[in-house]
Amino acid sequence: MDVLVVGGGVVGLSAAYALADRGADVTLVEKGSLGNASTGRSAGGIRSQFSSRVNVELSLASKAVWNDFEERFGVDTGLRKTGYLLLARTDAIAERFRANVAMQRELGADSEFLTPAAATDHCPGLDPEPFVAATYNPDDGFADPNLAVQGYAAAARDLGVDVRTKTAVTDLHREGDRVVGADIRETGATDAERHAVDRVVNAAGAWAANVGAMAGVDLPIAPRRRQIAVVDPTPPVPESVPLTIDLETGSYFRPERDGAALVGGHFDAADPDYDPDAYDEGMDVEWAARAVEHAADYTAYFGPDTRIKRGWAGLYAVTPDHHPIIEETRPGLVTVAGFSGHGFQHAPAAGRIAADLAIDGDTDLLDVSPLSGDRFERGETLSERHVA
Repeated sequence: MDVLVVGGGVVGLSAAYALADRGADVTLVEKGSLGNASTGRSAGGIRSQFSSRVNVELSLASKAVWNDFEERFGVDTGLRKTGYLLLARTDAIAERFRANVAMQRELGADSEFLTPAAATDHCPGLDPEPFVAATYNPDDGFADPNLAVQGYAAAARDLGVDVRTKTAVTDLHREGDRVVGADIRETGATDAERHAVDRVVNAAGAWAANVGAMAGVDLPIAPRRRQIAVVDPTPPVPESVPLTIDLETGSYFRPERDGAALVGGHFDAADPDYDPDAYDEGMDVEWAARAVEHAADYTAYFGPDTRIKRGWAGLYAVTPDHHPIIEETRPGLVTVAGFSGHGFQHAPAAGRIAADLAIDGDTDLLDVSPLSGDRFERGETLSERHVA
């Protein structure tokens, strides 16, 4: 089976590896460099604390890979299990936390419901006063996305995947309803190369809707710009502190090495779509200052002497219900995109599922029927409230 994977982020690379591991002849094309868009600009979070069952299931299936990544792929991703700490300011959110923890534990996650005072045991600089409850999972954490890209890329190449960077898909071809080929063109080349395929895997992230349109498919996946700032906090954030999220304000922070920290959040009143080929990759300094102010509102780590060192912006590929589309969208075209900021952590499971759908037409890893793209037309959208 000849398969073309579109997209050289971690989801596309995971899919390419899983396909080749099952014997497919795989070509992966990436219009830029591997992991240069959303993957390399993420915070690298890996967690099980979601509010929908399918997202928790994707997390748990992916953690089985993240936990053994170095053994499987020979690359240490720098996985640090400092945990995730989610904070609630209202009783309504606290009750939702209770229900979510019960669901997560039923599925096998080690989540805990905590009082704000107990939360300070994990985050000593936390001010418990604004909050009424928290949840914590010690098995959550974060890793280096760029190292994960390197591990998947090397493993895929070792299995014979033809990885082509600076190569874009310019068109998809159909016979009847089935996708049977693609035009691909290297940067600087005059003519496109026609590539006959049995399957195309659309793992193009923020560009996934563009790829879908080439096959006559309308995918409700929009690129949204998100930012992260690296700061020198005062006092330093201990490296044992979890990735901490004030869920109702959208503010979050996590430790880096040597006392530094990442801060981020969703503070813009408007949330416009962006041209994925033209967005500004630089961090907005005014936004970074607001991000630090939000974090300072509930922790002691971000005092007046906190210095903003640098930062960046990347693109989320967002669906209306903040869940991915994972399906065979039309014969010959498998979609695995729209993770709404969770693509890095769910990449191992997503890649395995994409390979199963391409080769077998189904997967036994977990039930992905709720993630079909026609859920929006059917009015059967999902709900993910733990978006960060």
